[in-house]
Amino acid sequence: MARFTIDFLGCKVSNVDAHEIRERLLADGHTEARGGASAEVAVINACCVTNEAVAKSRKAAARAARTHGRVFITGCGANLAGDAFATLPENVTVVARRSEETPAAVASEIGALGCLGTDEVRVNRVRAVVKIQDGCSFQCSYCVVPIVRGESRSRGVDAIFAEASRRIAQGHRELVLTGINLGCFKADGFDLARLVRELAALPDLARVRLSSIEINHVNDELLAVMHETPKVARHLHVPLQSGDDGVLRAMRRHYDIATYERRLAGLNGAFNLTTDVIVGFPTEDDAAFENTVGTVARLGITRVHVFPYSPRPGTATSGDDPVPAAVKRERGSRLRTLSYELERQRWRQKLGSIDTVLVDRRGRGYGDDYTPFLVDAPIGELVRVRAVDVTEEGILASSA
Repeated sequence: MARFTIDFLGCKVSNVDAHEIRERLLADGHTEARGGASAEVAVINACCVTNEAVAKSRKAAARAARTHGRVFITGCGANLAGDAFATLPENVTVVARRSEETPAAVASEIGALGCLGTDEVRVNRVRAVVKIQDGCSFQCSYCVVPIVRGESRSRGVDAIFAEASRRIAQGHRELVLTGINLGCFKADGFDLARLVRELAALPDLARVRLSSIEINHVNDELLAVMHETPKVARHLHVPLQSGDDGVLRAMRRHYDIATYERRLAGLNGAFNLTTDVIVGFPTEDDAAFENTVGTVARLGITRVHVFPYSPRPGTATSGDDPVPAAVKRERGSRLRTLSYELERQRWRQKLGSIDTVLVDRRGRGYGDDYTPFLVDAPIGELVRVRAVDVTEEGILASSA
Protein backbone atom coordinates (compact mmCIF):
# COMPACT_ATOMS: atom_id res chain seq x y z
CA MET A 1 0.00 0.00 0.00
CA ALA A 2 1.30 3.47 -0.91
CA ARG A 3 0.52 6.77 0.76
CA PHE A 4 -0.08 9.52 -1.79
CA THR A 5 -0.78 13.20 -2.14
CA ILE A 6 -2.56 14.77 -5.08
CA ASP A 7 -2.81 18.35 -6.25
CA PHE A 8 -4.11 20.14 -9.30
CA LEU A 9 -3.42 23.43 -11.02
CA GLY A 10 -5.84 25.22 -13.33
CA CYS A 11 -9.54 24.87 -13.98
CA LYS A 12 -12.48 22.82 -12.67
CA VAL A 13 -11.80 20.17 -15.30
CA SER A 14 -8.29 19.76 -13.87
CA ASN A 15 -9.87 19.41 -10.44
CA VAL A 16 -12.16 16.64 -11.70
CA ASP A 17 -9.30 14.85 -13.44
CA ALA A 18 -7.24 14.94 -10.24
CA HIS A 19 -10.16 13.60 -8.24
CA GLU A 20 -10.64 10.72 -10.69
CA ILE A 21 -7.01 9.72 -10.14
CA ARG A 22 -7.56 10.03 -6.40
CA GLU A 23 -10.63 7.79 -6.54
CA ARG A 24 -8.78 5.15 -8.54
CA LEU A 25 -5.85 5.07 -6.12
CA LEU A 26 -8.18 4.83 -3.12
CA ALA A 27 -10.11 2.05 -4.85
CA ASP A 28 -6.83 0.20 -5.35
CA GLY A 29 -6.16 0.27 -1.63
CA HIS A 30 -3.73 3.18 -1.37
CA THR A 31 -4.08 5.87 1.30
CA GLU A 32 -4.26 9.62 0.86
CA ALA A 33 -1.91 11.54 3.13
CA ARG A 34 -3.54 14.58 4.71
CA GLY A 35 -2.54 17.41 6.99
CA GLY A 36 1.11 17.44 5.96
CA ALA A 37 1.65 13.73 6.63
CA SER A 38 4.48 12.06 4.74
CA ALA A 39 3.77 10.14 1.54
CA GLU A 40 5.67 8.01 -0.95
CA VAL A 41 3.80 9.16 -4.07
CA ALA A 42 2.75 12.60 -5.33
CA VAL A 43 0.47 13.31 -8.29
CA ILE A 44 0.55 16.81 -9.81
CA ASN A 45 -2.22 17.45 -12.34
CA ALA A 46 -0.49 20.20 -14.30
CA CYS A 47 -1.83 23.16 -16.26
CA CYS A 48 -0.31 24.67 -19.41
CA VAL A 49 -2.75 27.39 -20.46
CA THR A 50 -0.10 30.09 -19.88
CA ASN A 51 3.65 30.23 -19.33
CA GLU A 52 2.95 31.10 -15.69
CA ALA A 53 0.79 27.98 -15.28
CA VAL A 54 3.58 25.78 -16.67
CA ALA A 55 6.12 27.42 -14.36
CA LYS A 56 3.89 26.85 -11.31
CA SER A 57 3.33 23.22 -12.33
CA ARG A 58 7.05 22.66 -12.74
CA LYS A 59 7.80 24.20 -9.35
CA ALA A 60 5.13 22.02 -7.72
CA ALA A 61 6.66 18.90 -9.27
CA ALA A 62 10.21 19.86 -8.27
CA ARG A 63 9.07 20.57 -4.72
CA ALA A 64 7.25 17.22 -4.51
CA ALA A 65 10.30 15.39 -5.88
CA ARG A 66 12.27 16.45 -2.81
CA THR A 67 9.78 14.95 -0.35
CA HIS A 68 8.24 11.96 -2.23
CA GLY A 69 9.78 8.82 -3.62
CA ARG A 70 7.85 9.10 -6.91
CA VAL A 71 6.10 12.01 -8.60
CA PHE A 72 3.65 11.73 -11.48
CA ILE A 73 2.88 14.75 -13.65
CA THR A 74 -0.52 14.40 -15.33
CA GLY A 75 -3.10 16.61 -17.03
CA CYS A 76 -2.76 19.22 -19.75
CA GLY A 77 0.78 20.09 -18.75
CA ALA A 78 1.91 16.49 -19.20
CA ASN A 79 0.64 16.53 -22.78
CA LEU A 80 2.35 19.79 -23.74
CA ALA A 81 4.99 19.39 -26.45
CA GLY A 82 8.51 20.52 -25.71
CA ASP A 83 10.72 20.36 -22.65
CA ALA A 84 8.47 21.96 -20.02
CA PHE A 85 9.39 19.27 -17.46
CA ALA A 86 12.87 18.41 -18.69
CA THR A 87 15.78 18.26 -16.23
CA LEU A 88 13.51 17.44 -13.27
CA PRO A 89 14.80 14.71 -10.94
CA GLU A 90 14.72 11.09 -12.09
CA ASN A 91 11.88 10.21 -9.71
CA VAL A 92 9.49 12.42 -11.74
CA THR A 93 7.40 10.65 -14.41
CA VAL A 94 5.38 12.54 -17.02
CA VAL A 95 2.15 10.67 -17.84
CA ALA A 96 1.17 11.96 -21.29
CA ARG A 97 -2.27 10.34 -21.64
CA ARG A 98 -5.81 11.47 -22.32
CA SER A 99 -7.70 12.31 -19.16
CA GLU A 100 -9.88 9.19 -19.33
CA GLU A 101 -6.78 6.97 -19.62
CA THR A 102 -4.71 8.66 -16.92
CA PRO A 103 -6.14 7.13 -13.69
CA ALA A 104 -5.46 3.60 -14.92
CA ALA A 105 -2.00 4.55 -16.15
CA VAL A 106 -0.98 6.05 -12.80
CA ALA A 107 -2.54 3.16 -10.89
CA SER A 108 -0.63 0.69 -13.04
CA GLU A 109 2.65 2.44 -12.27
CA ILE A 110 1.98 2.36 -8.51
CA GLY A 111 0.42 -1.11 -8.39
CA ALA A 112 -3.11 -2.11 -7.46
CA LEU A 113 -4.01 -3.73 -4.15
CA GLY A 114 -7.77 -3.85 -4.69
CA CYS A 115 -9.14 -3.68 -1.16
CA LEU A 116 -11.39 -0.59 -1.05
CA GLY A 117 -14.51 0.24 -3.04
CA THR A 118 -15.09 3.67 -4.58
CA ASP A 119 -18.54 3.91 -2.97
CA GLU A 120 -16.71 5.04 0.17
CA VAL A 121 -14.84 7.81 -1.62
CA ARG A 122 -16.25 11.26 -1.10
CA VAL A 123 -15.51 14.38 -3.09
CA ASN A 124 -13.67 16.59 -0.65
CA ARG A 125 -15.81 19.64 -1.41
CA VAL A 126 -19.39 20.60 -0.57
CA ARG A 127 -20.39 20.89 -4.22
CA ALA A 128 -19.57 18.00 -6.54
CA VAL A 129 -17.99 18.78 -9.91
CA VAL A 130 -19.13 16.32 -12.60
CA LYS A 131 -17.32 16.22 -15.92
CA ILE A 132 -19.68 15.56 -18.83
CA GLN A 133 -17.42 16.45 -21.78
CA ASP A 134 -13.74 16.67 -22.62
CA GLY A 135 -11.56 18.00 -25.42
CA CYS A 136 -12.21 20.69 -28.00
CA SER A 137 -12.54 20.61 -31.78
CA PHE A 138 -12.34 24.40 -32.17
CA GLN A 139 -9.10 25.92 -33.41
CA CYS A 140 -8.67 29.28 -31.66
CA SER A 141 -5.37 30.68 -32.86
CA TYR A 142 -3.82 31.04 -29.39
CA CYS A 143 -5.16 27.97 -27.59
CA VAL A 144 -3.17 24.85 -26.78
CA VAL A 145 -6.11 22.97 -25.26
CA PRO A 146 -7.14 21.07 -28.45
CA ILE A 147 -3.54 19.95 -28.77
CA VAL A 148 -3.18 18.62 -25.23
CA ARG A 149 -6.79 17.46 -24.70
CA GLY A 150 -7.75 16.12 -28.12
CA GLU A 151 -11.01 16.47 -29.99
CA SER A 152 -14.39 17.03 -28.35
CA ARG A 153 -16.01 13.95 -26.86
CA SER A 154 -18.99 13.48 -24.54
CA ARG A 155 -19.47 11.21 -21.58
CA GLY A 156 -22.29 8.68 -21.70
CA VAL A 157 -25.57 9.72 -20.08
CA ASP A 158 -25.81 6.58 -17.92
CA ALA A 159 -22.37 7.27 -16.45
CA ILE A 160 -23.28 10.90 -15.76
CA PHE A 161 -26.49 10.02 -13.94
CA ALA A 162 -24.77 7.23 -12.01
CA GLU A 163 -22.13 9.64 -10.76
CA ALA A 164 -24.70 12.34 -10.02
CA SER A 165 -26.76 9.90 -7.95
CA ARG A 166 -23.65 8.73 -6.10
CA ARG A 167 -22.61 12.30 -5.27
CA ILE A 168 -26.10 13.16 -4.02
CA ALA A 169 -26.11 10.03 -1.85
CA GLN A 170 -22.75 11.15 -0.41
CA GLY A 171 -24.46 14.35 0.74
CA HIS A 172 -23.57 16.86 -1.95
CA ARG A 173 -26.36 19.37 -2.47
CA GLU A 174 -25.05 20.99 -5.65
CA LEU A 175 -23.69 19.54 -8.89
CA VAL A 176 -21.41 21.65 -11.09
CA LEU A 177 -21.35 20.41 -14.68
CA THR A 178 -17.99 20.96 -16.28
CA GLY A 179 -16.09 20.23 -19.48
CA ILE A 180 -13.53 21.78 -21.77
CA ASN A 181 -16.29 22.93 -24.15
CA LEU A 182 -19.46 22.24 -22.20
CA GLY A 183 -21.96 23.25 -24.88
CA CYS A 184 -20.60 20.59 -27.26
CA PHE A 185 -22.11 17.88 -25.06
CA LYS A 186 -24.25 15.46 -27.06
CA ALA A 187 -24.76 11.83 -26.07
CA ASP A 188 -27.48 9.19 -26.19
CA GLY A 189 -30.09 11.61 -27.53
CA PHE A 190 -29.29 14.29 -24.95
CA ASP A 191 -28.01 17.79 -25.52
CA LEU A 192 -26.92 20.09 -22.69
CA ALA A 193 -30.37 21.61 -22.18
CA ARG A 194 -32.06 18.22 -21.79
CA LEU A 195 -29.29 16.96 -19.51
CA VAL A 196 -29.63 19.99 -17.21
CA ARG A 197 -33.41 19.64 -17.08
CA GLU A 198 -33.34 15.95 -16.18
CA LEU A 199 -30.50 16.22 -13.68
CA ALA A 200 -32.43 19.00 -11.93
CA ALA A 201 -35.32 16.56 -11.47
CA LEU A 202 -33.22 14.20 -9.31
CA PRO A 203 -34.59 14.03 -5.76
CA ASP A 204 -32.51 15.46 -2.90
CA LEU A 205 -30.52 17.66 -5.29
CA ALA A 206 -30.75 21.36 -4.49
CA ARG A 207 -28.86 22.92 -7.41
CA VAL A 208 -27.32 22.35 -10.82
CA ARG A 209 -24.68 24.83 -11.95
CA LEU A 210 -22.84 25.22 -15.25
CA SER A 211 -19.12 25.87 -14.90
CA SER A 212 -18.44 27.69 -18.19
CA ILE A 213 -20.04 27.81 -21.62
CA GLU A 214 -19.11 29.38 -24.93
CA ILE A 215 -21.41 32.12 -26.24
CA ASN A 216 -22.28 30.18 -29.40
CA HIS A 217 -23.86 27.50 -27.22
CA VAL A 218 -26.07 29.90 -25.24
CA ASN A 219 -29.24 29.14 -27.22
CA ASP A 220 -32.98 29.53 -26.69
CA GLU A 221 -33.41 25.96 -25.44
CA LEU A 222 -30.76 26.31 -22.76
CA LEU A 223 -32.01 29.72 -21.66
CA ALA A 224 -35.55 28.34 -21.37
CA VAL A 225 -34.34 25.56 -19.08
CA MET A 226 -32.38 28.01 -16.96
CA HIS A 227 -35.33 30.36 -16.58
CA GLU A 228 -37.96 27.67 -16.02
CA THR A 229 -36.10 25.30 -13.70
CA PRO A 230 -35.75 26.63 -10.14
CA LYS A 231 -32.89 24.26 -9.33
CA VAL A 232 -30.65 25.72 -12.05
CA ALA A 233 -28.25 28.32 -10.66
CA ARG A 234 -28.73 31.90 -11.90
CA HIS A 235 -25.11 32.29 -12.94
CA LEU A 236 -23.33 31.97 -16.27
CA HIS A 237 -19.62 32.09 -16.94
CA VAL A 238 -19.25 32.94 -20.64
CA PRO A 239 -15.70 33.54 -21.94
CA LEU A 240 -15.37 36.84 -23.81
CA GLN A 241 -11.58 36.85 -24.43
CA SER A 242 -11.78 40.27 -26.10
CA GLY A 243 -14.33 43.05 -26.53
CA ASP A 244 -12.94 44.00 -29.93
CA ASP A 245 -14.19 42.41 -33.15
CA GLY A 246 -10.80 42.65 -34.88
CA VAL A 247 -9.05 40.83 -32.06
CA LEU A 248 -11.80 38.20 -31.97
CA ARG A 249 -11.27 37.52 -35.68
CA ALA A 250 -7.52 37.17 -35.15
CA MET A 251 -8.26 34.80 -32.27
CA ARG A 252 -10.60 32.75 -34.54
CA ARG A 253 -13.36 32.99 -31.98
CA HIS A 254 -16.24 32.78 -34.53
CA TYR A 255 -18.49 35.44 -32.99
CA ASP A 256 -18.54 39.21 -32.75
CA ILE A 257 -19.49 41.48 -29.87
CA ALA A 258 -22.97 42.08 -31.27
CA THR A 259 -23.59 38.31 -31.21
CA TYR A 260 -22.22 38.02 -27.68
CA GLU A 261 -24.55 40.75 -26.43
CA ARG A 262 -27.57 39.49 -28.38
CA ARG A 263 -27.32 35.96 -27.03
CA LEU A 264 -26.98 37.18 -23.46
CA ALA A 265 -29.94 39.53 -23.77
CA GLY A 266 -32.16 36.54 -22.99
CA LEU A 267 -30.84 36.51 -19.44
CA ASN A 268 -32.98 39.59 -18.78
CA GLY A 269 -30.66 40.77 -16.02
CA ALA A 270 -31.74 37.88 -13.79
CA PHE A 271 -28.40 36.07 -14.01
CA ASN A 272 -24.97 36.95 -12.69
CA LEU A 273 -22.49 37.06 -15.58
CA THR A 274 -18.76 36.34 -15.26
CA THR A 275 -16.14 35.89 -17.96
CA ASP A 276 -12.55 35.31 -19.11
CA VAL A 277 -10.47 37.92 -20.94
CA ILE A 278 -7.01 37.67 -22.52
CA VAL A 279 -4.97 40.88 -22.39
CA GLY A 280 -2.00 41.60 -24.62
CA PHE A 281 -3.01 39.41 -27.57
CA PRO A 282 -0.65 40.17 -30.50
CA THR A 283 -3.21 42.30 -32.36
CA GLU A 284 -4.59 44.08 -29.29
CA ASP A 285 -3.66 47.76 -29.50
CA ASP A 286 -4.83 50.48 -27.09
CA ALA A 287 -8.08 51.06 -29.00
CA ALA A 288 -8.93 47.36 -29.00
CA PHE A 289 -8.33 47.14 -25.27
CA GLU A 290 -10.59 50.15 -24.66
CA ASN A 291 -13.31 48.29 -26.59
CA THR A 292 -12.88 45.40 -24.15
CA VAL A 293 -13.20 47.74 -21.17
CA GLY A 294 -16.34 49.23 -22.67
CA THR A 295 -17.89 45.83 -23.35
CA VAL A 296 -17.28 44.59 -19.80
CA ALA A 297 -18.74 47.79 -18.33
CA ARG A 298 -21.75 47.82 -20.65
CA LEU A 299 -22.69 44.22 -19.85
CA GLY A 300 -22.14 44.63 -16.11
CA ILE A 301 -19.89 41.57 -15.93
CA THR A 302 -19.20 41.10 -12.24
CA ARG A 303 -16.01 39.08 -12.34
CA VAL A 304 -13.34 38.98 -15.03
CA HIS A 305 -10.72 36.25 -14.93
CA VAL A 306 -7.80 38.03 -16.62
CA PHE A 307 -5.09 36.10 -18.43
CA PRO A 308 -2.02 37.79 -19.91
CA TYR A 309 -1.42 36.40 -23.39
CA SER A 310 1.25 33.69 -23.52
CA PRO A 311 2.38 32.17 -26.84
CA ARG A 312 1.76 28.43 -26.64
CA PRO A 313 3.75 25.82 -28.61
CA GLY A 314 1.95 24.38 -31.62
CA THR A 315 -0.61 27.19 -31.94
CA ALA A 316 -1.01 29.62 -34.83
CA THR A 317 0.33 32.52 -32.75
CA SER A 318 3.16 30.62 -31.06
CA GLY A 319 5.84 32.90 -32.51
CA ASP A 320 4.04 36.19 -31.98
CA ASP A 321 4.16 38.17 -28.72
CA PRO A 322 4.72 41.89 -29.45
CA VAL A 323 2.85 43.46 -26.51
CA PRO A 324 5.28 44.32 -23.67
CA ALA A 325 4.79 42.57 -20.34
CA ALA A 326 4.35 45.95 -18.59
CA VAL A 327 1.45 46.80 -20.91
CA LYS A 328 -0.18 43.46 -20.20
CA ARG A 329 0.12 44.08 -16.46
CA GLU A 330 -1.40 47.55 -16.75
CA ARG A 331 -4.31 46.33 -18.85
CA GLY A 332 -4.92 43.41 -16.53
CA SER A 333 -4.92 45.72 -13.52
CA ARG A 334 -7.48 48.03 -15.13
CA LEU A 335 -9.82 45.14 -15.92
CA ARG A 336 -9.54 43.70 -12.43
CA THR A 337 -10.32 47.10 -10.92
CA LEU A 338 -13.37 47.47 -13.15
CA SER A 339 -14.47 43.94 -12.29
CA TYR A 340 -14.13 44.73 -8.58
CA GLU A 341 -16.31 47.84 -8.95
CA LEU A 342 -19.00 46.04 -10.96
CA GLU A 343 -19.09 43.15 -8.50
CA ARG A 344 -19.56 45.47 -5.51
CA GLN A 345 -22.25 47.34 -7.39
CA ARG A 346 -24.21 44.10 -7.82
CA TRP A 347 -23.71 43.24 -4.16
CA ARG A 348 -25.11 46.60 -3.08
CA GLN A 349 -28.17 46.05 -5.29
CA LYS A 350 -28.93 42.88 -3.33
CA LEU A 351 -29.13 44.58 0.07
CA GLY A 352 -32.44 43.75 1.74
CA SER A 353 -33.12 40.80 -0.57
CA ILE A 354 -33.35 37.13 0.42
CA ASP A 355 -31.09 34.43 -1.00
CA THR A 356 -30.53 30.73 -0.44
CA VAL A 357 -26.88 30.13 0.41
CA LEU A 358 -24.92 26.88 0.28
CA VAL A 359 -22.35 27.09 3.10
CA ASP A 360 -19.11 25.61 1.76
CA ARG A 361 -16.62 26.68 4.44
CA ARG A 362 -16.65 28.13 7.93
CA GLY A 363 -18.61 31.41 7.91
CA ARG A 364 -18.98 31.59 4.13
CA GLY A 365 -21.07 30.32 1.25
CA TYR A 366 -22.46 31.15 -2.17
CA GLY A 367 -25.90 32.23 -3.27
CA ASP A 368 -27.84 30.93 -6.22
CA ASP A 369 -26.10 33.40 -8.55
CA TYR A 370 -22.63 32.66 -7.10
CA THR A 371 -22.55 35.76 -4.93
CA PRO A 372 -20.38 35.18 -1.83
CA PHE A 373 -22.15 35.55 1.54
CA LEU A 374 -20.75 35.74 5.05
CA VAL A 375 -23.10 33.58 7.08
CA ASP A 376 -23.05 31.74 10.40
CA ALA A 377 -24.33 28.25 9.60
CA PRO A 378 -23.01 24.66 9.45
CA ILE A 379 -20.87 23.69 6.46
CA GLY A 380 -22.92 21.83 3.86
CA GLU A 381 -26.24 23.43 4.82
CA LEU A 382 -28.55 25.41 2.55
CA VAL A 383 -29.83 28.42 4.48
CA ARG A 384 -32.15 31.30 3.63
CA VAL A 385 -30.55 34.63 4.47
CA ARG A 386 -31.15 38.35 4.10
CA ALA A 387 -28.40 40.61 2.73
CA VAL A 388 -27.68 43.31 5.33
CA ASP A 389 -24.28 44.81 4.45
CA VAL A 390 -21.42 44.72 1.93
CA THR A 391 -17.88 43.89 3.02
CA GLU A 392 -14.64 43.29 1.15
CA GLU A 393 -15.15 39.52 1.29
CA GLY A 394 -18.84 39.35 0.38
CA ILE A 395 -22.33 40.19 1.56
CA LEU A 396 -22.92 40.06 5.30
CA ALA A 397 -26.08 38.07 5.91
CA SER A 398 -28.59 37.44 8.68
CA SER A 399 -31.14 34.64 8.98
CA ALA A 400 -34.22 35.31 6.87
